[in-house]
Amino acid sequence: MSIYLNKDSKVIVQGITGGEGTKHTALMLKAGTNIVGGVNARKAGTTVSHVDQNGENVELPVFASVAEAMAATGANASVAFVPPKFTKDAMIEAIDAEIPLLVVITEGVPVGDSAEAWAYAQSKGNATRIIGPNCPGIITPGEALAGITPANITGKGPIGLVSKSGTLTYQMMFELKDFGFSTAIGIGGDPVIGTTHIDALQAFEDDPETKAIVMIGEIGGDAEERAADYIKAHVTKPVVGYVAGFTAPEGKTMGHAGAIVSGSAGTAAAKKEALEAAGVKVGKTPSETAQLMREIMQSL
Repeated sequence: MSIYLNKDSKVIVQGITGGEGTKHTALMLKAGTNIVGGVNARKAGTTVSHVDQNGENVELPVFASVAEAMAATGANASVAFVPPKFTKDAMIEAIDAEIPLLVVITEGVPVGDSAEAWAYAQSKGNATRIIGPNCPGIITPGEALAGITPANITGKGPIGLVSKSGTLTYQMMFELKDFGFSTAIGIGGDPVIGTTHIDALQAFEDDPETKAIVMIGEIGGDAEERAADYIKAHVTKPVVGYVAGFTAPEGKTMGHAGAIVSGSAGTAAAKKEALEAAGVKVGKTPSETAQLMREIMQSL
């Protein structure tokens, strides 16, 4: 079992002919993802050549739109590698087509554009689950990758992972590779994102194969505090957490656009306190967090 993405997912790539799209299509195929085509209106009707997981040559068709790609291939997931200024249009196109899953990798998308696309998805009844933008995407190890997460750092297992940070996603997967992951999802660090910690926690709670959950947050905003309230009320599985930014200087705005601290709300200490009050064990470093999960897994 997994959440949102599995070996049966049929994936298209918006921006399949661009530099990033080309590179990561190759890596996603190598990870076993069932990529069925791509979208670039200017190159519709052509194909792109790649090699699949078994070393076989594949010709992937390029379509004019997401709707056209879905009609021709039965695609049910899209990964967008589109420059920031075109990302909103790419998202709206996917939402209009009602593709069930849209993973937006692009960094630097204007917050207003993300908010507009997200509001549009809601106005359409949330038929499309959006992950991102500014995220590494989602991986179900051994089955499928939609995004840029290195597929060779971990295998399949019983841990679910949801993280705001891309690199910390990779580190946690590597540190717990002896146990493995059901699904690892990087939700992105922008102020406006599609899928939240709470969405992923709910899905992992409902997934019978996920036995424990790692949640990685970071300073700024109140997403982790809200996730703590949700865990207290609805999550029965053990959760360990990490909050990036314990050493951040007070009053300074840090890298991720979402990492803006106001007063005491949004600090690492405040988030740690909220999570621990919900029964979540919180590590002071990623490695300490992995060790807390290791102890839980050994006791299950």
